[in-house]
Amino acid sequence: MIQTTEQLTWIAADWGTSNLRIWLMADTGDVLHRISADCGMGSLTPDQFEPELMKLIAEHLPNGRTVPVFICGMAGAKQGWAEAPYTAVPSEPPNATTATRIKTKDSRIDVYILPGMKQKAPADVMRGEETQIAGFLAANPKFDGVICLPGTHTKWVHISAREVVSFRTFMTGELFALIADQSVLRHSTASSDWDAKAFAAAVEDAMSNPATLASKLFSIRAEALLHGQSNAVGRAKVSGLLIGAELAGARPYWLGQNIVILGEDGLSSAYQAALSAQGLPVPTVPSETMTLAGLCAAYLALESKPQ
Repeated sequence: MIQTTEQLTWIAADWGTSNLRIWLMADTGDVLHRISADCGMGSLTPDQFEPELMKLIAEHLPNGRTVPVFICGMAGAKQGWAEAPYTAVPSEPPNATTATRIKTKDSRIDVYILPGMKQKAPADVMRGEETQIAGFLAANPKFDGVICLPGTHTKWVHISAREVVSFRTFMTGELFALIADQSVLRHSTASSDWDAKAFAAAVEDAMSNPATLASKLFSIRAEALLHGQSNAVGRAKVSGLLIGAELAGARPYWLGQNIVILGEDGLSSAYQAALSAQGLPVPTVPSETMTLAGLCAAYLALESKPQ
């Protein structure tokens, strides 16, 4: 057991579909300890959330006082711990004032689940990304422009006057996983290497003519069979074609806009390279850092709320 019990003031958690990340927090804003586990929402029933959480944090909880726990992500989905209703755009990212408070069996924790955000037309939702956005805006309150959040379901989010004005989701990451790992192209993409030139050319190809995407994808298989194209090139081409088609569809969100990418190395670098080729120098910010910053902002909003 680590010696955090007396210093522990509150707990932050990002509960995704596959994984759970927990930060034990001091009142100074310092992280006392970080915990991660593979007990994601997708593997739990609603009555299993509290026991799973307690298995990970119980030894760190003080006796005789209650510790607030702020959670973002899929714990607030319909299939999660308890549904935290979406906040409609345009609006500021949700914080403690709109969080769903959970009645728990253990009196040592006071759980708040942050809501996601919804857009009625065109229909779209996010759950988890809004907390990253809140964290970014807490540090950059004057930002006006577009935030790109690469991932399984990449988000393009228009920000103005600290509000989420609109957003669009692209299933590019999920499509890449399905195509590269389960389609006939799996034989031509099985590599951990990367070809930056092939990626850049594929991005440009798809942006120029996104209607031929399905044909261009099959050509990757043919190139491997007929011309010995390497799997590293094949994998980079699949990624480039999909991201290029996404950029073509998301053009109104990035063309001539002030853009920042919230994400982790790898995928964020691919988006940064694709946008840089369009003449857009785009900074990147680690998404985990922004998630924790957003949870901190939610906690501070609760602390400043009149009791």
